[in-house]
Amino acid sequence: MAGSPRVGVLALQGDVREHVRVLEHLGAVAVPVRRPEELASVSGLVLPGGESTVIDKLARSFGLHEAIRQAIAAGLPTYGTCAGLILLADRIVDAAAGQQSFGGLDVTVRRNAFGSQLDSFETELAISGWKAPPVRAVFIRAPIVVEAGEAVQILATIEDGRIVAVRQGSVLGTSFHPEVTGDVRFHRLLLDLIEERAAA
Repeated sequence: MAGSPRVGVLALQGDVREHVRVLEHLGAVAVPVRRPEELASVSGLVLPGGESTVIDKLARSFGLHEAIRQAIAAGLPTYGTCAGLILLADRIVDAAAGQQSFGGLDVTVRRNAFGSQLDSFETELAISGWKAPPVRAVFIRAPIVVEAGEAVQILATIEDGRIVAVRQGSVLGTSFHPEVTGDVRFHRLLLDLIEERAAA
């Protein structure tokens, strides 16, 4: 569609189709990103859930790691869910040997903070600054933010106070998967950030 934002979804591994579906529902042109030239064609990026270690290794194998890191550092609006949040974190406390992130969020994350796949759960979350209804949050082998820098806005915590959604400038990260529950508000916020950047 003419005038619709082109939003990349890193398509190396993980729940790519779900994010593509949400973005297209919101009127964006969703572009699967597997090569640097595809990244260069988009005005925003989604990093999906999956296995952060696998996505990291594949991004380096496909020559994408440094390109994504530089794009985020240059202000590319980016949203990461679950593994995507890990990939956006500047620090990972229990990283696998050799694991790297793209960075962009001044946070420290812990992988698989809630346990195994069997420990997956759902809950309702109030998002800071958002009107009702709450977000229905699905946590699947989810990470947690254990430390956030001063520039990081904490958007949501679970009942015990642990941080599960953050924003720093044009970069968003959630421990959970709104793309699987039909809640489009985080993706809409990403599109708003893309629009703001284009108008600047």
